[in-house]
Amino acid sequence: MSSSNTMKADYYEVLGVARTANDQELKVAYRKLAMQFHPDRNPGDKAAEEKFKECSEAYQVLTDSDKRAAYDRFGHAGVSGAGAPGAGGNPFVDFQDLGDIFGDLFGFNVGGGRSGGRGSRAQKGRDIRADVTIEFEDAVFGKEVQVKFRRMEGCPDCKSTGTASGRGPSTCQQCQGRGQVRYQQGFFSVARTCNACGGSGQMITDPCPGCRGEGRVEHQHTIAVNIPAGVEDGTRIRYQGEGDAGRFGGPSGDLYVALTVKPHAFFERDGNNLHCVIPISFTQAALGDDIQIQTLEGDTALKVPEGTQSGTQFRLRGKGVPYLNEHGRGDMVVQVAVQTPKKLTRVQKELLKQLGETLTVENAPASRGLFDKVKEIFS
Repeated sequence: MSSSNTMKADYYEVLGVARTANDQELKVAYRKLAMQFHPDRNPGDKAAEEKFKECSEAYQVLTDSDKRAAYDRFGHAGVSGAGAPGAGGNPFVDFQDLGDIFGDLFGFNVGGGRSGGRGSRAQKGRDIRADVTIEFEDAVFGKEVQVKFRRMEGCPDCKSTGTASGRGPSTCQQCQGRGQVRYQQGFFSVARTCNACGGSGQMITDPCPGCRGEGRVEHQHTIAVNIPAGVEDGTRIRYQGEGDAGRFGGPSGDLYVALTVKPHAFFERDGNNLHCVIPISFTQAALGDDIQIQTLEGDTALKVPEGTQSGTQFRLRGKGVPYLNEHGRGDMVVQVAVQTPKKLTRVQKELLKQLGETLTVENAPASRGLFDKVKEIFS
């Protein structure tokens, strides 16, 4: 091993990583050092520039499986001349991910990286949201509604080309259609996105007066939205390709219909079950009764057995909300609330007194379980 190699620092120590470090750990360590010692952040600082070269060389070797294996076995002698600065090579030739590392920091692509190249002028259209308020019953049973919204559509005057001639954009003269302008940055070459054409490599020199070179114009559009049975408040329905038209041949965005469901005066929804509270009289609770209760599909009979306590719940199977895009429905849960009369006639009071004399209720403290049930009823 030459004396020049023996004086070089260990690559793992340069990056501050363990010898078992994986590629992601190497990249994180190198990124941190690159931010610290990059020449653009340390102008005129030779020590920082040398440190940057050193950590770049270490990163290049350790992220190449063959070079790393040779380095682990033979040290610097195993990778002597493998692109190290001063060995006749370019330390950045093999860096395939420098564009990823430095692009976020300095806004450019390193020559040879995969981030370079000419961009496409075609752009995907914007997604659109349309808010629709529906009745409670419409959310349960479904309904088709007409939704109006505004969106960008292809300009009929220029056939979406954005140019008055209809021939489309011409080659950008600043970057000669490459989409990038190359500069010498310190000791290596970098490519920046062309600010004249935005990286597309093309420009519109004769914009269409109808769309001002946009290639699109805004129009009101109406679409029939099929609301399926069982949707909930906040449900979003996606219509692919119904959003803004793309620019210069790009695909259209999507339309998202956001549903707001009005509350019901009688029912509350819990998933696919419906809940309601039905008032009954003391007599109905004590003697039992057959009563008619309201459902979303009309009245139905409910048998209240004698001795029913306030807060008792009855479950009507299949009277709830349909499962979205599935078979079957939830249940309707009916809770009865025994109403105590506030105003009684003299005769009614006398009758209740006579009834009370025949009934015995021990006024002992209620059990904790009964107390909790009472709290649930009135909460």
